Amino acid sequence: MSALRPADEAAAPDKTATPLPRSPRRPRAVRRAWRRRLGERHPAAARALSAAVTVLAAALVVAALVMPDSVGHLGPAAFLRIPAEAVVGAAVLPALARRPRVAVAAVSGVLLGAMAVLNALDMGFGQYLGREFDVVLDWGLLGDAESYLEDSLGRTATLAAVAGVLAVVLLLLVLPALAVVRLSDLLARHPGTAARGTLVAGVVWITCACLGLRAGGLPLASDSTATALEDQARRVSDTLKDEAEFRKAARVDAFGNTPAGQLVPDLRGKDVVFTFIESYGRSAIEDPVTAPGVDRTLDARTRALAEAGFHARSGWLTSATYGGSSWLGHSTTMSGLWISDQQRYRTVMASDHMSLTDAFEKTGAFDTVGVMPGVRKEWPEQKWYGLDKVYDAFRLGYRGPRFSWSTMPDQYALQQYQERVHGKRPADGRSRMSLLILTSSHQPWAPVPKMVDWDRLGDGSVFKDMEAAGDKPADVIADTTRSREEYGKSIQYSVTALTQWLERYGGKDTVLVFLGDHQPIARVSGDHASRDVPVSVVAQDPEVLDRIADWGWTDGLRPAHDAPVWRMSSFRDRFLTAYGSTPHPRKG
Repeated sequence: MSALRPADEAAAPDKTATPLPRSPRRPRAVRRAWRRRLGERHPAAARALSAAVTVLAAALVVAALVMPDSVGHLGPAAFLRIPAEAVVGAAVLPALARRPRVAVAAVSGVLLGAMAVLNALDMGFGQYLGREFDVVLDWGLLGDAESYLEDSLGRTATLAAVAGVLAVVLLLLVLPALAVVRLSDLLARHPGTAARGTLVAGVVWITCACLGLRAGGLPLASDSTATALEDQARRVSDTLKDEAEFRKAARVDAFGNTPAGQLVPDLRGKDVVFTFIESYGRSAIEDPVTAPGVDRTLDARTRALAEAGFHARSGWLTSATYGGSSWLGHSTTMSGLWISDQQRYRTVMASDHMSLTDAFEKTGAFDTVGVMPGVRKEWPEQKWYGLDKVYDAFRLGYRGPRFSWSTMPDQYALQQYQERVHGKRPADGRSRMSLLILTSSHQPWAPVPKMVDWDRLGDGSVFKDMEAAGDKPADVIADTTRSREEYGKSIQYSVTALTQWLERYGGKDTVLVFLGDHQPIARVSGDHASRDVPVSVVAQDPEVLDRIADWGWTDGLRPAHDAPVWRMSSFRDRFLTAYGSTPHPRKG
């Protein structure tokens, strides 16, 4: 008799029934089966495909290991070197058991891809900002870059560009990992050949290193990835140390305890206007492509101002930034501190370190106003700057077209400044100090506006046909020569608009200080351009310029090549001292 109960008998398996389908093969098993079938049917093609994939994997790994971090070194010679890291990897990975080997190879590949991404960022930042990418501070600037592309090329092109960049980054993280795993498996399957090849490669690397052999200016024996890792670690350490040291420096202020009555007494009764011209750098005056037109404009405007009773003196300041991040140049000039990165900027904005604009506000004798057509969102920095009122892009009544990144032509912004601010007397007989930041010379320098009759500006609609007929940003961005030419035209336009405004509306009490915030990008200014920017002081009252006679600046709007060069951070204290301010230091 069966030991099973009836219910159990019903549940017992029927050996004659059709077997249940087996679970799907795992992906690795499927790949193996596919390769086996391909090899059986097309052995030659299978071997060729396998060899091609291996060669591509090796090329990808070597290219990532020797990838330079600057455009100047980017060339065929850079990728014809022997990476020490590959020699070490070829010696270590085959000695590991399979699972640890695959794990180490995959992690190494991802790190290699990450270093390639950082090298690419270094190249981009070197071209646009004249410095290396800071892995601690600079991620936020990528959002600014996206906004710039959207303003210049449109939303659709920007989305496509961002999608493309993300896809490339993903591939750079995944493909090197797969490549290193494949190569490590190959070396493990052929230990004898791998050992001999690694020994030969190591001997060749040591020989090249000892003899100092080079190709295209780069050493044939490369250890660039290890050096880059060390460099990144050093940058992170330096950034963290700098944050603490700069916080202490920001608490020290030569004029921090100066009484209100002892701040800029020699400018009481004056209408003082500080103006930054976007990307107005030394190259605009000295570069062989841009200088002829810009120099003619500066000389012509110097003569026109002289006929209106104005005279000028000009020199050079070395900016804390290059190619972009204009706010670093603005805050360096106004604070008297060297604000060269975003962390320093945040530290100063959160401090009570006195800005130059704040010095005027503290006197109680000046109204302080900002006109900032480039500001299109909340701007909490207004408090630190000590500005009573700010007119941003949405408060100037502009109804015309945008000129790429620039929200409105400088001439329109200046006319609105005249109508809303300068043309009205401050209350209670006070003086006024204004901060203007002009934007028409911001890259990509297309389309560049042209001057129109001041009485026809209206709400800016007059610029619609001009913008539509102008150059397209995409055409200028891709052409270095045209970028330099259009950059020069934009500087001519901004200088003309500003000085025509002064000639038209300025008076005996008007004091204009204008300067650049930084040099244009390296593609326009050159790979080894200085960080110098022009600065000018313009006034009718001869006593205003007599106060700076000992500065040694050049007469006129165009500074001489050998005119004095100061760090931008020194300007605040020199200016305050020249116009009678008495230092009362705050030592933190």
